[in-house]
Amino acid sequence: MRTSVAAGAAALLALTAACSTSSPTPVGKVLRIGVDLPLTGPEGRAATPALSGVRFFVQTHPTLDGFQVTLDVRDDAGGGTPDPVRGASNVDHFVSDASVVAMIGPFDGAVARKEIPIANSAGLAMVSPATGNPCLTRDVYIPAMLNPARMAISCKAAGLPSSSELRPARTNNFFRLTVTDDLQGAAAADFAFTTLHVLRAAVISDHESYGQGLASAFSARLQRLGGSVLGRLDADPNGKADVQAFLARMKADGAQAVYYGGGSGAGCAIRAQMAPLFAAGEATPFLGGDGIAHDPQCIRAAGQNSAGIYATVPIADASSLPGARRLVQDLKAASGSSAAYGPYALVAYDATAVLYAALDRAIRASGGDLPSRPRVVSALAETSGLAGATGNLGFDAAGDTTNRVISIFEAPGPDARAAWKPAGVVDYSARLPY
Repeated sequence: MRTSVAAGAAALLALTAACSTSSPTPVGKVLRIGVDLPLTGPEGRAATPALSGVRFFVQTHPTLDGFQVTLDVRDDAGGGTPDPVRGASNVDHFVSDASVVAMIGPFDGAVARKEIPIANSAGLAMVSPATGNPCLTRDVYIPAMLNPARMAISCKAAGLPSSSELRPARTNNFFRLTVTDDLQGAAAADFAFTTLHVLRAAVISDHESYGQGLASAFSARLQRLGGSVLGRLDADPNGKADVQAFLARMKADGAQAVYYGGGSGAGCAIRAQMAPLFAAGEATPFLGGDGIAHDPQCIRAAGQNSAGIYATVPIADASSLPGARRLVQDLKAASGSSAAYGPYALVAYDATAVLYAALDRAIRASGGDLPSRPRVVSALAETSGLAGATGNLGFDAAGDTTNRVISIFEAPGPDARAAWKPAGVVDYSARLPY
């Protein structure tokens, strides 16, 4: 039975009281939360602000039900890209420490695939602020209605392990506050059709499952809305001639926009290649997923044709929510640098708030003692209607967020240092696009 919205509000009131520092914490009563994020390397620009969000919540709520809350923070990148082996080692460390009752992270799907089985066997709860791969929580990679062929694509067919394969204990311990990648593709189509009035689009993807999934979802959703996909190319990220020939055909066929599913550098270089063929800037939108969002590399690769780039981000943009503005200011002030704030800062803050609320219920159910890890998992699974900085928070039976908000950002122009601008929101909380 899931907690109601009213019960969620009551839980927050109880949590505020539980976190009060007015009564002393008994010496030795410590509760640890593990944190695994790619704090160095290219993903550090997004993960470091997320850590700021986690730390800010703990700093402002240092105790919980008589326990001193501490963080065990570990980097899974080691200066490079997120490393699944390093991430698995971090989770092994969390599991070996009996005072670690749950963890926040990871940020990356490949890391999650290595970490989930370890944490699942140990009953350790995981709350991720940023992983969108559908196969982490289900066995279907692309639902039938988000595939142009109108056939569901299984995780196995996409070359990925399914969620059931990742859970040796046959129970779910993984929860996330970001929407799945297929919803990003669908949201881009909704935005393109409804806001940008795009009826005819060309679609390009790289050779990776992430990009191909986004491209399929965009294509299927645009067609369902009444638009047309004039052509699709699965391009070699290092190839140029095939992309230019495809773009020339799409221009001749009347394409009004290009959607790209994939990473930043190669994708935004395609935007630069559009310049001789298509009207520049916002006259010919170029859309993509969070693989290009907020990335200076994208702006540099697009060059003088960087205006008119739009990207989806699978979370609510807290900085655009009136109720979160004071919290954003306080977090920036506490961090001492505006660089410590980013799109995932308040999502990570909310991930910590969700975990605290579940821990509060689990501690009370344990008579004030340190709760067992399975009890924390069960408490997290009951989360519904909890008021957070980014919206009403909860999880479905698979552990996916029910706050299914996708934010759209527009590139700032040729200045790679400038902030991306909020351009729109697509909300699938009430109804999925399939």
